[in-house]
Amino acid sequence: MGNCGTREEAAVVSDAHHQVKQLQVISGKHQGLDKKHSRSISDLSDPSTPRNNLNVIEDLRNNSLLYTHVIAFTLFELETITKSFRSDYILGEGGFGTVYKGYIDENVRVGLKSLPVAVKVLNKEGLQGHREWLTEVNFLGQLRHPNLVKLIGYCCEDDHRLLVYEFMFRGSLENHLFRKTSAPLSWPTRMMIALGAAKGLAFLHNAERPVIYRDFKTSNILLDSDYTAKLSDFGLAKAGPQGDETHVSTRVMGTYGYAAPEYVMTGHLTARSDVYSFGVVLLELLTGKKSVDKTRPSKEQSLVDWARPKLNDKRKLLQIIDPRLESQYSVRGAQKACSLAYYCLSQNPKARPLMSDVVETLEPLQTSSSSSCSNEVVSSSISPIIGRHHLLTGNYQMHHKFVQTVGAGAGCRSANPNCSPGQPPACRVR
Repeated sequence: MGNCGTREEAAVVSDAHHQVKQLQVISGKHQGLDKKHSRSISDLSDPSTPRNNLNVIEDLRNNSLLYTHVIAFTLFELETITKSFRSDYILGEGGFGTVYKGYIDENVRVGLKSLPVAVKVLNKEGLQGHREWLTEVNFLGQLRHPNLVKLIGYCCEDDHRLLVYEFMFRGSLENHLFRKTSAPLSWPTRMMIALGAAKGLAFLHNAERPVIYRDFKTSNILLDSDYTAKLSDFGLAKAGPQGDETHVSTRVMGTYGYAAPEYVMTGHLTARSDVYSFGVVLLELLTGKKSVDKTRPSKEQSLVDWARPKLNDKRKLLQIIDPRLESQYSVRGAQKACSLAYYCLSQNPKARPLMSDVVETLEPLQTSSSSSCSNEVVSSSISPIIGRHHLLTGNYQMHHKFVQTVGAGAGCRSANPNCSPGQPPACRVR
């Protein structure tokens, strides 16, 4: 479980890497960071040749033991559950292709559990191709976690590439945050979503061989009926460095406004690149603003450039909180969330926390919003954590445990009996 660095995986992706190398000779140093469409793009490949199809099918058969819980659907079965991919079954569209809603049960195949699903169909002429499809089958075929979307199955027939996921009832976080017709998410819900997404990333980073997600953004965070956050779209995921390696060198892929600056500049990818992207999403949750918006005044078009200096300023940080949240949050909770975003967005990758640190920082905030406590004295936030934490080694293991305690002398102006300066430490970090 979670072992994504095996020899079997290398065999599965070898054909895709061969295609990519051939393409790179043709395309030169083109980079895949799409500013105009703010959409992830990756290496194009030709999935239609018979040789490629035979290789893919053979690879999947060779690795069938790794994917015991993933179903190999026929194209006919997926046409049946989507009513031949009818337009009124469309859930959305992206760089990979079109996503349709469907429903599987015993009428599709004997023994199938009744379940609503989302069927993603590769656009043969789109920006994302065979390699991304294969990467998704690879990682989600082996990884299982409550905060990763579940891959139910796949289809590989002729030049058709499809993926079948569990259906996420509430759609993407992007829609809930930025659609004007959507009711604003409450503070507790936003903190719950942040924690769920952080747990998903922490699981990937702490796998036997770390996995770097590489495309963390609001549109890739899906929500179930209870607003549980799950990471989706693993087409750009990469196996992390091993042994003495400090990073993975790769062409720059991702989404403008979310990609870490050092990754964009050098192509050096680490787990800290994901931490930066998490910081951007956390900032979007706090402010209700998009990471990049050309309709805003010039100084505010980049959310990180505009907001980050204010995140560590106790006089200004509350000014950037989404005004739709009104008084749903405690001052202490807002300060800690802003401080966390501040350090996740550090220009220095080594100054960013681990995702396991992020999880433990967010956990106390799941209850802080219910308190009306307002602190006169700003606590020491998480800066001592970031300064003291042990740097990552090649296998991303932490070697020290440490605890950050909110200052016991913090004043509280609330008569709320549940709000006490003597409460247990508000932020425990490993």
